[in-house]
Amino acid sequence: MEDDAISDDEHFGDDCGFDEHYDDDCGFSDGFEEPESESRRPNEEASSSQVITKDSLLAAQRDDLQKVMDLLSVKDHHARTLLIHYRWDVDKVFTVFVEMGKEWLFKEAGVTVEEHNDLSPVRSSSGDVRCDICMDDIPANRTTTMDCGHCFCNECWTEHFIVKIKEGQSRRIRCMAHKCNTICDEGKIRNLVCTTHPDLAEKFDRFLLESYIEDNEMVKWCPSVPHCGNAIRVEKDKYREVECDCGMQFCFSCSSEAHSPCSCQMWKLWMGKCQNESETVNWITVHTKPCPKCLKAVEKNGGCNLVYCICGQTFCWLCGAATGSAHTWDSIQDHSCGRYTEEQEKNLELAKKYLWRYIHYHNRYKAHSDSLKAEVQLKEKIYMKISKLETGESASQDLRWVENGLYTLFRSRRALSYSYPFAYYMFGHELQNEMTEEEREIKQNLFEDQQQQFEANVEKLSMVLEEPFEGYTEDKVTETRMKVLNLSYLVDNLCRKLYECIENDLLGALQHGSHNIAPYKSTGAEKASKLA
Repeated sequence: MEDDAISDDEHFGDDCGFDEHYDDDCGFSDGFEEPESESRRPNEEASSSQVITKDSLLAAQRDDLQKVMDLLSVKDHHARTLLIHYRWDVDKVFTVFVEMGKEWLFKEAGVTVEEHNDLSPVRSSSGDVRCDICMDDIPANRTTTMDCGHCFCNECWTEHFIVKIKEGQSRRIRCMAHKCNTICDEGKIRNLVCTTHPDLAEKFDRFLLESYIEDNEMVKWCPSVPHCGNAIRVEKDKYREVECDCGMQFCFSCSSEAHSPCSCQMWKLWMGKCQNESETVNWITVHTKPCPKCLKAVEKNGGCNLVYCICGQTFCWLCGAATGSAHTWDSIQDHSCGRYTEEQEKNLELAKKYLWRYIHYHNRYKAHSDSLKAEVQLKEKIYMKISKLETGESASQDLRWVENGLYTLFRSRRALSYSYPFAYYMFGHELQNEMTEEEREIKQNLFEDQQQQFEANVEKLSMVLEEPFEGYTEDKVTETRMKVLNLSYLVDNLCRKLYECIENDLLGALQHGSHNIAPYKSTGAEKASKLA
């Protein structure tokens, strides 16, 4: 791992820059506690993710350090150096130790635990030590020797450490000696820097602590804006959707908003397409032509193919040839736009096809996203309905079915919304080399049949929950309850089957296997437990 590969600038309390694609209206980061689901499946995995706060960060780091210290019988700073080199992957450290041996493990990470007497510094007749950096004779008590055996004066060491900390390389500061890859003892760095620059020493300590998050593939900052100061640690597969204590739900793999069943690569492409308005440029390409004089886009109005630009130039709409000042067809020299070329027609039709295909999927994605925003507003109305039911004739009934139905609707609407960007790329030209035309048609029909069945029942559930059942008779409330329970169970199963279709029949069949999605959970994004 290169020293400058990871910046030290991000830390607790800062804006970590993950707010590019997150839409608060679509996220459930409003502190609304999700109830226990009646349809929760008993085989759902318990939470395997944890929230790391400022207070628990040291404990989380200490736990991994202790494992390495116990196994290899090394000091604290040696264990930290090993873990930073292997990105805080304890299993990786153990694997390399078993397969390659202790000596190779230490050498690769820049750890030296043996004393090197052959590197003893040169002493003058007065007993002073010659510093090979500044070439001065320094009293021995003003020099420092690192684990590798290299000894220099404290002033040279201090200046070296200050430069490295300011450059953002404080996690792996190497010895100053030529071609020495040993990582310096963090305790000695701290003591030397603290003497003259206590503020930098404090910054150095903070960077070492936060290395557990910055260098760790299984830990990510919560991308909430403003930043809540928490991080999330997962124990197993990183392809999952997690929820922080602050209520933020996000994809652990790419740190953007939760977007399953759309893969991270597909979601990144989709957001780039939407934000860059590339299809608007495509529309301009199809419906306008550049003026040969000022190059501005000109849209054709009327039936005449002689088009007039505001700059005063007149040109042929068919081929773009300028007509000159006479504004007549006679002034066009060697006019050949009447000749038919299949390439021109092919390009035009292809551009239109891509445009309308994008519009189709974007409209459906946007429609379900807008429906989700509107349905989130149902929360207050739902609680008002529950309040009325609790004081009415239905007070004896368990009313959790209302909230459970609402959250089933939320989860399903989100999945349905993101299934359209997935379909856009899964069955588009981006993956055309992965399937034959016949295979693509069969798989697309299979997917769309399940998607449409899922969509129809999501709409039914939405309609039932919007009914004014707070004013119904007790029998009618019971009937509505059964409708909501049945539809919730049905929608949950259909959503699960859609995920299984995507994972097994679609993404699982891709040759390169570069697309992964977070597995479906009936309870929604996995809520991280607090790290004690």
